[in-house]
This record gives sequence, C-alpha cells and structure tokens, in this order.
Amino acid sequence: MAGMTSETFGPAPGSAAPLTVGFDLDMTLIDSRPGIKAAYQALSAETGTFIDADEAVTRLGPPLDEELAYWFPQSEIEAMADRYRALYPSYAIEPTPAMPGAREAIEAVRELGGRAIVVTAKHEPNARLHLDHLGIRPDAVVGWLWAEAKAEALRAYGAQVYVGDHVGDVRGARTAGALSVAVPTGPCPEPQLREAGADVVLPDLKALPEWLAQYVRQRRVGTPV
Repeated sequence: MAGMTSETFGPAPGSAAPLTVGFDLDMTLIDSRPGIKAAYQALSAETGTFIDADEAVTRLGPPLDEELAYWFPQSEIEAMADRYRALYPSYAIEPTPAMPGAREAIEAVRELGGRAIVVTAKHEPNARLHLDHLGIRPDAVVGWLWAEAKAEALRAYGAQVYVGDHVGDVRGARTAGALSVAVPTGPCPEPQLREAGADVVLPDLKALPEWLAQYVRQRRVGTPV
C-alpha cells in the first residue's frame, strides 16, 4: 500500500460519502460450481457438443464467451451464450450455495453504516436470481462487467473497497482506485492474487467482518491502511 493516498480510496468512512464495499459474485459470495456445471451439462446434452463441465468450472471468473470458445466455433458462440443463459435458471440456481461467511460479510458492511454492492461478469438477471434464492440482499447489483470494466460500476457507486477471488477482480479494483481485497476461494491462489496487486488477501469471507471493522477504525483516525 506504499505510495497510496486517501484520495485513492475516496472519502473516509464518517465523511460525506458512505462506506461502500463492492463484492464479486462467483466464488466470492457464491460457490457457483455445482450450478454452472449442471448448466453446461444441459447445454451439452441439448446441442450434442461435448463440454467438459468439470474442467469449465475450474476457470470461473471471465465472461461466458471465453469459456464457450473452448467448445464451439466462433460463429456459434453468441447463440450458445444466449441458450446457456436461458437454461441457467432451471439448472444453476437451486444447487448453488452461498460461500461461507457471505451473508455475514454483507451484513458487516451494513452494521458499519455502509452499503454493499455486487459487481459481476455474470448475466445480471441470473446474478439476481442467485442472490434472491440465497437471501443475500445487497444494496445494488451490476452485471456484465469483467476485470477493468468493473471499475465503471465501482466508481459510479464510490466504492472504497472491492472484494473478489480472481486476478480480474484485482485489476478492476485497482483501475477504480479502490482497495483490492482478495480471497483465494476461486481459481486463483494467494500468490497469484498478491502478484496481481491485491492490497489485502484474506483466507475467506469469514475473515472480512473483523478486517473491515479495523479498516474503518483506521480510516476514521487517518491511520494508513
């Protein structure tokens, strides 16, 4: 965090702007592997095209089109993406659990007087279905944004912190000038997240409430984070 100023992260909690914490969705708030696997298997069965769903769920994070390019010719990807998204609610929502500590992480933001937003590369209607099904209720949900593009929403909501599991999330946070908090609960191990520039790496979301409370205390007294 050397060389980073308070302006980098926006106004401190307790000033005019509220504390705003952004969260990624897949493998950060939800373990989407079972549901995504089922959706890929349904698409494979319907189209007759082999998709190694077990392999596909090891690469969660980037946009859907990137994964479909492993299995379909370029000319078919747009149509297959549309069909996958149509199949998704029937196959992927029910089997997908919350990650440990997900609900508590969202509530920790609220208990500190802040707001929690979800910024994800996932199709936004399907992201909302997951959150509604699991009873996780952020203050806003923004979909269709990956990596650096996530900065659009993070800046729009004035997020000081963005929590994610992928190096793309780290890049999004840094592009937005937000503090990058990473959890190695997805495809990217801790060394990779640190190498990408994560400011903080926590073991999982269960560690976030304590860290966030300390972050807010330090910001209020002007101590470097």
